[in-house]
Amino acid sequence: MHRTVVLDVVGLSRRLLSGQQTPRLSALLPNSAPIRTIVPAVTCSVQSTYLTGRLPSSHGIVANGWYFRDLGEVLFWRQSNRLVQGEKLWHEARRRDAAFTVANTFWWYAMNTDADYTVTPRPLYCADGRKLPDCYSFPLDLRARFTSEFGPFPLFQFWGPATSIAASEWIARAAMAIEEQFQPSLQLVYLPHLDYCLQKLGPQGDIAQDLAAIDALCGRLLDFFQERNCRVVILSEYGITPVSRPIHPNRILRQAGLLSLKIDLGRETLDPGSSRAFAVADHQLCHVYVRDRQDIARVRELFTGLPGVEQVLDDAGKQAYGLDHERAGELVLLAAADSWFTYYWWLADALAPDYARTVNIHAKPGYDPCELFLDPAIAFPRLKIATTLARKMLGFRYLMEVIPLDATLVKGSHGRLTDDDADGPLLMSTAPQLLHQDVIAATDVHDLLLQHVFSA
Repeated sequence: MHRTVVLDVVGLSRRLLSGQQTPRLSALLPNSAPIRTIVPAVTCSVQSTYLTGRLPSSHGIVANGWYFRDLGEVLFWRQSNRLVQGEKLWHEARRRDAAFTVANTFWWYAMNTDADYTVTPRPLYCADGRKLPDCYSFPLDLRARFTSEFGPFPLFQFWGPATSIAASEWIARAAMAIEEQFQPSLQLVYLPHLDYCLQKLGPQGDIAQDLAAIDALCGRLLDFFQERNCRVVILSEYGITPVSRPIHPNRILRQAGLLSLKIDLGRETLDPGSSRAFAVADHQLCHVYVRDRQDIARVRELFTGLPGVEQVLDDAGKQAYGLDHERAGELVLLAAADSWFTYYWWLADALAPDYARTVNIHAKPGYDPCELFLDPAIAFPRLKIATTLARKMLGFRYLMEVIPLDATLVKGSHGRLTDDDADGPLLMSTAPQLLHQDVIAATDVHDLLLQHVFSA
């Protein structure tokens, strides 16, 4: 075996490597190929395809979250690997060589897994309402060791208005520590920094400093792992392109009388079980769940030709994109290049649910990139944050209501197939002799990673 490390530099595209800020990554461009990604081009779905060699119609990860029909709930960012149907890359690898070991360092679905080593974000949710930064590891004692050596995992720099390179740096330190202690045959490392600044500022925004930071970090990892005789693969899951138009499908369904809302403490909350139709938005893809099939034609008509909606996929359309799985909506919307989907259903901000203005990825029945921003309408945001944290320190219940409800703030998104390969994901390797294709299908990444481990 030839030990291999895979650096998932989320949001990386060939176009981003055309400047002067990325000398280490750009040096690998001659040893690269674009990846023809899948729909939806979102983290959980693409990583699952890389690790199974299958499309969502087979592995079942139809988005970062979906409507769990048996529970009657929309759930995002679940962590159990048992949600990913089918064998994973490491199962085939162990058949080839029983000595093979794999480390999952922050790739998704890292819990309830048979990977040999795991580190993944896992906050502590206290009974008094507090959420404390933390992580989960296997073996269990890694968490205590890493926390002692590196400090607590910087959860609030991993996601939210304070995102920074610090989270990716912590993950990189954990990856190097795992290599030093265990020397796994394959290590999967997730570096999310670019993903968030690109959604916030857009690929044409002021991201030079962010590009330089992730390039320097990748350079450190390249040097470290190559010195230890590891092959290094650098890949991305998708590219992020500029957007300027949010679309609110739940508001459209509401106005058509198909959405069911209940009032809780003067706020509107979605009731999926009694809705005739509702939308689960995830970047540039949206699953529309329709309770009675007789309503499908009407719902399709609502979105067909709507500005910003590029395609409305029915059963045949889902099959064409490899999305025909029981977890998918009866219809799937794909956005135009300049558009993305929100989960919003309220028509007045005062009626938005209490979690809408907070960072709360598990409560919201859809993805919310506005969690990357501080509400510009707050005159003194630092004072508000400090006051709220003081309540937290004193043991009082609190809501950190600092997130805006202005979806036009978002400048970058992903999920659809990009119009130009230069804006999409790519794969680079320190073993270029293994790259035989001009374009790599996302389903072929599985075999290509095995070749890096087992090819001489």
